[in-house]
Amino acid sequence: MAFPDNFTPDLVVDSPGRINLIGEHTDYNLGYVLPTAIEKKITFKFKKNNSNKQCNFYSLGFNKGFAVQLDKIAPSAVEWENYILGVLNEILKRTDKLRGFDCTIESKLPMGSGLSSSAALECGLAFGLNRLFGLSLSNMDIVKLSQRAEHTYVGTQCGIMDQFASVMSRQGHVILLDCQSLEHQQIPIQIAPYKMIMLNTKVSHNLASSEYNTRKRECEAGVQIIKERYPEVNSLRDVDTAMIQEYEGNMDPTIYSRCSFIVTENQRVLEAKEAIQENDLKRFGELLYQAHEGISKDYEVSCPESDFLVDFTKKYEMVLGARQTGGGFGGCTLNIVHKDQADQFIKEASAAYKEAFNIDLEAFEVKPSAGTTIR
Repeated sequence: MAFPDNFTPDLVVDSPGRINLIGEHTDYNLGYVLPTAIEKKITFKFKKNNSNKQCNFYSLGFNKGFAVQLDKIAPSAVEWENYILGVLNEILKRTDKLRGFDCTIESKLPMGSGLSSSAALECGLAFGLNRLFGLSLSNMDIVKLSQRAEHTYVGTQCGIMDQFASVMSRQGHVILLDCQSLEHQQIPIQIAPYKMIMLNTKVSHNLASSEYNTRKRECEAGVQIIKERYPEVNSLRDVDTAMIQEYEGNMDPTIYSRCSFIVTENQRVLEAKEAIQENDLKRFGELLYQAHEGISKDYEVSCPESDFLVDFTKKYEMVLGARQTGGGFGGCTLNIVHKDQADQFIKEASAAYKEAFNIDLEAFEVKPSAGTTIR
């Protein structure tokens, strides 16, 4: 299925990926995160097709498409289609104004890289359809329905961070997001004379979805144990460092490690926000290293390739800090590298990674960018 060469869209939408500077797996534990959109994005081109129910999609990256009737939405055996179908399903719960349309999708986001191509896909589609058909959905409606789509049609019990960052980000800012209240602050960030360099391990996310849901259950199990002594605790957001330390040796060691990581990671997010506001990049880098140690040892969602790249940076004064980003088991590492040595660092890291794993490293700079927009 291919669209004709003369496909002329009524509307073009750019929906960005995101990086989370710090605060991994805290979102579904109702804690704090510090994400921002990046300039790598998915572009959607929409056109009404004057039908009531026929919707046609074509992915330029996959070089394939599919069609669906609005009155026959159901989960697909093809994973990427479910991100789209889930969004349509959620929109149809909220409005009867949706009609037939054609849509092409072109992604500049590496799949499985931890840059949240899934949220960009969900939010870009919802954002475009809202404008195309005048659905009167707010930005927060788009964020929430996109998250819900991932829960119901994809089966990943994700928090709200990815969708929130994809829609709400401002250029040159990071977002301190409280995932419990959804209150947020736009924090200006001045990273110069350093750059944010992403190193893509090229390692597949093949464990990420199942293990993601497992980690969520482990954290919930820990909350139930803590709640017996502290009835006011409803999530790990309500647990402080002194409280969790009471359970060392008195809780299943795996459950304790998971909960301990989340509690300390929440504190790191707040410290990182202060470091950015004070332009203390050295402190910010130290917090990234601490976060990766927790990701690897306590939460166990890292991988040998990510650990290798983070360890590799520690012998370079040009690098202030590094950690694995995203849900885990691969994807990218975030590295804070001095601009004068960035090219040299990428060259040396690529050579070392190739020698260790026989994989060609992909490196690129990211900058805090605007959220989903109409072009």
